[in-house]
Amino acid sequence: MSSRDAMKLAIEKNLDLVKIAPQATPPVCRIMDYGKYRFEQAKREKEAKKNQRVIEIKEIRLSLNIDVHDFETKVNHARKFLSSGNKVKVSIRFRGREMAHAQLGTGTMQRFADACAEFSNVEKLPKLEGRSMTMFLSPKAAK
Repeated sequence: MSSRDAMKLAIEKNLDLVKIAPQATPPVCRIMDYGKYRFEQAKREKEAKKNQRVIEIKEIRLSLNIDVHDFETKVNHARKFLSSGNKVKVSIRFRGREMAHAQLGTGTMQRFADACAEFSNVEKLPKLEGRSMTMFLSPKAAK
């Protein structure tokens, strides 16, 4: 149908002539209420945005010679963060002569990962960067 006839038909029905695929030959058009279409599209986008969840990265700092109860407290904090759907960054800061004992930091990180194994996956293994060692944990997918 010619564009002039389509435009005349749209005016008769008191609607708009909207190009759906302008790059096609000939261009594809549709007769619709464009204001209503834009309103419904904005409504769908708003609903989709409402259902989105932003994942935050929470940090837990350990020390090289952490005591048992402090360690358990940190594990409980990690469990709370992971159950709410956030990722956890576990870090150890080495001070002074502690740099000579990086393997102890790896052991502490591994112990933390084992304690959190039932509700998390190790996303990034412990890695020494400068004076700090970091590891990332992500929550396990809900069944």
